[in-house]
Amino acid sequence: MKSKKGKLLAAVALLLLIGLYYYTALPAVNIHAAGFWFFLLGILALLAVVYGAKRVRSVQDIKESKVLKIAVSVFLLVLVVYLAGSVLSSPVINAKKYQQLLEPVTGDFTQDIEQIRYNQIPLLDKDSAELLGNRKMGSMVDMVSQFEVSSLYSQINYKGRPVRVTPLVYASPIKWLTNRKEGIPAYITIDMATQNTELVKLKQGMRYSQSEYFNRNIYRHLRFQYPTYIFDQLSFEIDDDGVPYWICPVKKFNIGLFGGQTIGRVILCNAVTGECQNYKIEDCPAWIDRAYPADLLVQLYDYHGTLVNGFFNSILGQKGCLQTTEGYNYLALDDDVWVYTGVTSVSGDRSNVGFVLMNQRTCETKYYEIAGAEEYSAMESAEGQVQNLGYHATFPLLLNIKGEPTYFIALKDNAGLVKKYAMVNIQKYQNVAIGDTVEECEKTYIKMLKNTGAGFDNEELETKESKGKIEKIVQGVVDGNTHFYIVLEGEDAIYDVSLAEFVNVILYEEGDEVTLEYEEGETIHTVTKLDGAEGEALTEPDTEADMSLEDTV
Repeated sequence: MKSKKGKLLAAVALLLLIGLYYYTALPAVNIHAAGFWFFLLGILALLAVVYGAKRVRSVQDIKESKVLKIAVSVFLLVLVVYLAGSVLSSPVINAKKYQQLLEPVTGDFTQDIEQIRYNQIPLLDKDSAELLGNRKMGSMVDMVSQFEVSSLYSQINYKGRPVRVTPLVYASPIKWLTNRKEGIPAYITIDMATQNTELVKLKQGMRYSQSEYFNRNIYRHLRFQYPTYIFDQLSFEIDDDGVPYWICPVKKFNIGLFGGQTIGRVILCNAVTGECQNYKIEDCPAWIDRAYPADLLVQLYDYHGTLVNGFFNSILGQKGCLQTTEGYNYLALDDDVWVYTGVTSVSGDRSNVGFVLMNQRTCETKYYEIAGAEEYSAMESAEGQVQNLGYHATFPLLLNIKGEPTYFIALKDNAGLVKKYAMVNIQKYQNVAIGDTVEECEKTYIKMLKNTGAGFDNEELETKESKGKIEKIVQGVVDGNTHFYIVLEGEDAIYDVSLAEFVNVILYEEGDEVTLEYEEGETIHTVTKLDGAEGEALTEPDTEADMSLEDTV
């Protein structure tokens, strides 16, 4: 009787341990998940201990114990299958299959990457976005003591604009306990072009998040609904109506048990209600921007580039092997977010043979064969232009400036605030333009390209001319720089004359005859010559304060 009772108690204890482990570790019940195999091995080890070890008093007992023999045999079998599956799934044996997981197409740079407007250029990186987010949260006196800002800051394309979005999180377990009934009341959006930061309050709080405990924790919520799915990195996004969702990509293994990972499905989980929608990757809604994690896309391209002539060539001879450069950035195109990174040889010669754009929703990959400077060389070149100020370059963003592939770089001070901007020609990275604003930086860059050639099509830079009497002239200050805006009689166009470039503009009044050469803009034309003569630059300012612009952050 006691023996049966002991066995029953042991069985209950074993089930409790298994249940506790499952509830805590949340392994997927799927043969493609490494965690599942370790889960099995752990159960077998516990069985051996609970039902076998207590009867073992000597080596002879071990040999005679049927339970131990079975447990050890099954344990070894599972271990062998796991190890064999790992080897048979590896790139060592399946180099060609890994190399073909991604199939880039050759793109046309000038057609695929149109010139984007200033209000579409993400001027900030994630670190700068975090500064803005924390600053915004610090101003919310009703929330700052209860909540903090999550470090997620997912970059998305929201209504045609580059935006980073991140939820709030509970400040501590005690704050979770006192606020869990209402949930998390808001999320933060940061427009990466205008730097406008907004805390969006919700009518109903978010009840499912990474900072929740127990069943409302987003990982546990997903696991209990989809016990066999293996999830990749979760991201936080908002749909076109501003409703918060967790985007949960589901791993798909294409080579053996554990190899050739891509994304097969996407689960959308409403952060407020917990309601989930299950889509195949090819059917997921267009507003989703981050189905494929950026790190996965980079890894897939590295497989494609390094395994082109087999695994051992990628280690030894490395003939024809290419790899992505360290680091990446994001580019918003056609309502999708694309991961940008350079492509270089494995020898590390600090130059790129081209670059790739990889769509985070569809995995579409485009390769552009444009040789030039590697990103970190361009960053050093930009830092060299402001070395007296000690500014640090952020990882570049790829832009099309008048048909020229161009690195756009933000320059930050030691406090993490963006102070200046740089444009570096990819093919001739010694050509660097610096500006206090994006507009000023681009003007300097275009003028530099026109003067140096740099493979630039000068026909795109031809200016137009306009003559007439000044009907109206108005002075204004933009980002700390003085500009004069001129309207000629009989015209609707507005001409922008920078005082820094044309000091003699202060001599003109309404009614004066003037001749302007300008570069055509969307709404305002930028004057390049005044009365047929190049503008006279202002003298150097006397103080550092005069030289500075308003902080961009």
